[in-house]
Amino acid sequence: MDIVKKIFAAFALIMVVQSAWAIDIRDAKAQGLVGEANTGYLAAIQTPASAEVRALIAEVNQKRREEFERTAQSTGATVEQVAFRFYELAIQRTEAGNYYQDASGAWKKK
Repeated sequence: MDIVKKIFAAFALIMVVQSAWAIDIRDAKAQGLVGEANTGYLAAIQTPASAEVRALIAEVNQKRREEFERTAQSTGATVEQVAFRFYELAIQRTEAGNYYQDASGAWKKK
């Protein structure tokens, strides 16, 4: 299996793991509090973010980082490559009205 196929397979697992927080993430995204950063991680749209939003971001990003590292080890990709591919897929999955960062770091509403 080539590296791209391995990364896609690993992302299926990430999406399943992420669903454990889906309601909180969806609510925060729907309220415009968080969005998909161009790093592959979740980030606050509005700063300063509340303690609750910061805690959500920290929890989600820790789990993402762990999955990115596992995926990188199992596929031979770098963590940065895995995070970037996750970012690309996350943009595709971003619902209308939610935010994501473009390549330059500007927040865009989908």
